[in-house]
Amino acid sequence: MNEFSILCRLLGSLYNRQPQDPLLVPLFTLLREGKLQQHWPLEQDELLLRLQQNSDPQALATDYNALFVGSDCRVSPYGSHWENGPVESEVRRFLQSRGMPLSDAPADHIGALLLASSWLEDQSEADEFAAQLTLFDDYLLPWCGQFLGKIEAHATTAFYRTLAAITREALQAMRDELEEDNES
Repeated sequence: MNEFSILCRLLGSLYNRQPQDPLLVPLFTLLREGKLQQHWPLEQDELLLRLQQNSDPQALATDYNALFVGSDCRVSPYGSHWENGPVESEVRRFLQSRGMPLSDAPADHIGALLLASSWLEDQSEADEFAAQLTLFDDYLLPWCGQFLGKIEAHATTAFYRTLAAITREALQAMRDELEEDNES
């Protein structure tokens, strides 16, 4: 698994799962112990330190739920709810055409899209590069700037405001990497 895949997997998991989810315990442990920085491929030490200082999963649960859960959430995590966002059925069809196994959960969730990018990267087939470009350019980037801005505006914890900033920088770095790979 390369750095691109790791970033997508970590960020996708933080958006896709409740902070107190048992599957996130190892990630929050690394974060609280200050050990995530050594595995983080981007120069974001200040932001990671801010995450570390605000990383109590139980304290984050209320903010996560208010931000992302339910029909009255402050910031919808579904791309289809945003202007310029994708239609969920198109995302699902695209990912299924790439051979990705999907659950019944909506495929246009920000966490699911980041995890899908990791999955595509891990497939390492010649045409997966084009699939990643499509995922970023058609299904993720057109709406995620608005989404991340709303998180920064509505989060009550520093953790989620910082996560939005980290995600914005990481998405740009990953898209730049895809562009460089495309040119070579």
